[in-house]
Amino acid sequence: MFDFLGPEWAKPVNYLFLVVTAIIAVHAIRWRDAEGKPDFVRLLFGSIAAVFFLLVLFQDVLHVVRFS
Repeated sequence: MFDFLGPEWAKPVNYLFLVVTAIIAVHAIRWRDAEGKPDFVRLLFGSIAAVFFLLVLFQDVLHVVRFS
């Protein structure tokens, strides 16, 4: 995903991206208000963050799949 940075920076940036998107996804999906209800917008953006996490993990880090 971050191939424009060059081979020496691609791997650390991918790992940093994975950490940040994992934190965002977990926080947004697990968030509840005082009454215990989830917020639709947080669930939506948490799901989007989880999709990007899986995309970078499987394509750029593990090299399992290739999305062109």
